[in-house]
Amino acid sequence: MTEKDDETYCMIVDAARPPEADGPPYAECVLCQEPTEYPESYKGITLCPPCEWQEAQRTACSG
Repeated sequence: MTEKDDETYCMIVDAARPPEADGPPYAECVLCQEPTEYPESYKGITLCPPCEWQEAQRTACSG
């Protein structure tokens, strides 16, 4: 592997997280219907920051 391959290989990409929007319109949260920080055009599950945090807490403690 070359140094460039190492840099590309080591980049962490969170495929489960949609890209953040540059501005409105924003997608609605699937739990509370509040605006999220994700573009409306994103297809998939989107959560607002509070619901995202609660979901992370719920899954972290589900042991």
